[in-house]
Amino acid sequence: MSEDFRPEEVTLEAKKEAEFIQSPETLAQIQAAKAAVSDEAKEKRKKAASEVAARLSRENEEVPAGFLRRSKDAKWYIIHTYSGHEDKVKKNIEKLVENRGMQDLVLEIDVPKETIVEHKGDSMKSRDRKVFPGYVIVKMIVTNESWYLVRNTQGVTGFVGQGSEPIPLTEEEVRRMGLEKTSIVLDVAVGDTVKVITGPFKGFTAYVEETNDEKQTLKAKVDMFGRLTPVELEYDQVDKL
Repeated sequence: MSEDFRPEEVTLEAKKEAEFIQSPETLAQIQAAKAAVSDEAKEKRKKAASEVAARLSRENEEVPAGFLRRSKDAKWYIIHTYSGHEDKVKKNIEKLVENRGMQDLVLEIDVPKETIVEHKGDSMKSRDRKVFPGYVIVKMIVTNESWYLVRNTQGVTGFVGQGSEPIPLTEEEVRRMGLEKTSIVLDVAVGDTVKVITGPFKGFTAYVEETNDEKQTLKAKVDMFGRLTPVELEYDQVDKL
């Protein structure tokens, strides 16, 4: 054992250290340090909780309220698309619906079009034109799943409605847009004259040649510029003269 080693000195140092640790000033400093660490941890937990709450809030804003419970009836809704992407959006939705087996939620997708007849010289040409450019009409039961499928389809920018909640078309709007056909009793026969009230031949007179109650259509000849042109019209496009 070294001559420099003195046990009584070690004991004295330990005693002084113990007295120092137990002093009120030191204990206060230790408690303050612990409190600071605890406050920092609490602040971190608070910040993390705040971030989670903000994320949940954003998610709640994205999902329309009340859609967790499935509604009974399908209705028609309008979705906004990038201009020129209407047909592509229709195909994309149809494909997603088929792949996910959601035909019972998304029933029909429609891009309303009308036929435009143009008279050029001695000939007439017809072409299809979108009735509502930048929009697609969807008949669906809105749930979280169906809403997400349609809303997140490529080319879709949103539903027409209040905020993120889509508003269905009224029965009158559905009828005027021709989205759902109703059975019409048209009192006309071969040889009768009718007036075309809607469509590309609106305002023209037509002479009935054939009627089809099952399909709700008739074949007629339209008097256009002194020339009789054969056309097929739907019952709701004409009125009897």
